[in-house]
Amino acid sequence: MKTGLKLLKWTSMGLGVLIVLFVAYVYARANRTYDAPYLEITASSDSTVIARGRHLVFGPAHCTDCHTPENEKDLVRAGQEASLSGGVDFETPVGTIYTPNITPDSETGIGLFTDAEIARTLRYGVKRNGFALMDFMSLYDLSDQDLTAIISYLRSSEPIHNVRPPHDWNFMGNAVRAFGMIKPMGDGDVPPAAPEDSTAAYGGYLARSVANCRGCHTRRDQMTGEYIGDEFAGQLIVDVEDDEGNIKYLVTPNLTPDAESGRIANWTTQMFIARFRAGELIPETIMPWGPYSRMTDLELTAIYKFLQSLSPVKAEIVIPVGLVDEVPRI
Repeated sequence: MKTGLKLLKWTSMGLGVLIVLFVAYVYARANRTYDAPYLEITASSDSTVIARGRHLVFGPAHCTDCHTPENEKDLVRAGQEASLSGGVDFETPVGTIYTPNITPDSETGIGLFTDAEIARTLRYGVKRNGFALMDFMSLYDLSDQDLTAIISYLRSSEPIHNVRPPHDWNFMGNAVRAFGMIKPMGDGDVPPAAPEDSTAAYGGYLARSVANCRGCHTRRDQMTGEYIGDEFAGQLIVDVEDDEGNIKYLVTPNLTPDAESGRIANWTTQMFIARFRAGELIPETIMPWGPYSRMTDLELTAIYKFLQSLSPVKAEIVIPVGLVDEVPRI
């Protein structure tokens, strides 16, 4: 009996030590930093470049969808221009992620950042302090020209003083950071820029590198953001909170041209364009219809051609354990 008690005692102590060491490791490594090269990107004062940047920011790149304060969201939903002083707070399994102020304010915005620091963050996902950027803003494969245009516009915009809090990581968040599960996603291997025309090639650039259609229309790991499903086949389940505080579960549709499960398989080019011009129609949607409604007919035609050129994928809705039996498509 005494031998059993001693064994239990030493086992408990051993487990306690392991837990303490694990917790210590997590907090010691949670703020690990990463290195990435700086780009030779310099903001331009050319009005044409700035205009291109403005179009990307308020249109296909939909920066306002996350970087605009909540009290200006009606402007965003209507496809109008709004401030970029920071606004959305993402409640995630790893903690609360606060979108930053990206106006050129010298105290609370990007006024103290160099062009190279901003370019490195967008291209590699490495922040100014060396921390890894959460994979919410997948602009890693922007062409150098479009990267320059966006930075040029941000530099020219009105500086707004708005203090945003740092991310509030919970223990799980610190653990996944410590073990490198939240890491820089950009590899710097940027495909050649496609000409700005109505071809599928340019549509692929917009859908993958600018509008980030695949970011929501491809199943992803809920913890790390890694892609785990067929590209553009949808089936990413998201939970949203309505105005009354109720949680709803939505699933992104399949955009491949599968005759049975593809949402736009039987659409024409004009039907596709008309849907974007209509803007937001479904409450609580995560689709940034407002900014996307600002895309040109040429851009939307190119995206449509690209999506129609994909291999058809028959997508089955897989409901995770614990969720409702039926999940509405958005």
